[in-house]
Amino acid sequence: MAKKLAVIGAGLMGSGIAQVSAQAGWDVVLRDVTDAALTRGTDAIKTSYDRFVAKGRLAAADAEAALGRIATTTDLDAAADADIVVEAVFENIDTKREIFRTLDGLVRDETVLASNTSAIPITKIAAATERPERVVGAHFFSPVPMMQLCELVRGYKTSDETLAAVREFAEGVGKTCIVVNRDVAGFVTTRLISALVVEATKLYESGVATAEDIDTACKLGFGHAMGPLATADLTGVDILLHAADNIYTESQDEKFAPPEIMRRMVDAGDLGRKSGQGFYQH
Repeated sequence: MAKKLAVIGAGLMGSGIAQVSAQAGWDVVLRDVTDAALTRGTDAIKTSYDRFVAKGRLAAADAEAALGRIATTTDLDAAADADIVVEAVFENIDTKREIFRTLDGLVRDETVLASNTSAIPITKIAAATERPERVVGAHFFSPVPMMQLCELVRGYKTSDETLAAVREFAEGVGKTCIVVNRDVAGFVTTRLISALVVEATKLYESGVATAEDIDTACKLGFGHAMGPLATADLTGVDILLHAADNIYTESQDEKFAPPEIMRRMVDAGDLGRKSGQGFYQH
């Protein structure tokens, strides 16, 4: 019998997680608060499947079957019989804690509750439940169908069994996993990119080098696929400012303190690709 996955949040991340899971044979229920959000999410999934079919990477029949395994709902109760729940809503701890508190009263005792958060400590989310040992981080990367990495995060009370279950799920949908054994803010990946973006921004802000040259140094000198400032534009300068701020607040480590120019860029609406202007013009 196919296992059931509930994905909470039908945005870029949630729809991507639903897409790869359905393709891997999971029965998926995708939940968001509005029908419009669900339509956007399922349209994105269909477009992505169509692209894979056009490139010969997925058979049309398999794409159609995968789509048929995705149900949508605005009702959180639909997660009640899920084997695994992955929360993928926006990065707000109060929102996440409220969702986990509600899920705690809905799902079976053995259900794994996972969060796709990129920076919020899992322990803080798990504390909203009566089952912190069943709560774990499953940080996928965007775009989910293309990015191979999944960062698994052990909260302070996450059990070995829970970690093993979420690892089996993530590897089963085609991801390579790393494990974060200590629940530090920003985990491994967000700490690394935040530190690099903060330092690159300082170099740019002080006129040491242009954005283009800083990014070229990282690409050609270190073999990075994309430089840190281009990454900030792709991710959203506001998103990375928020992430660095969160890590700095938790750790009080000065290397994560965002440079003033990042705050001014966000104040001015220069958020990167989504606004047409960031460190680069788009």
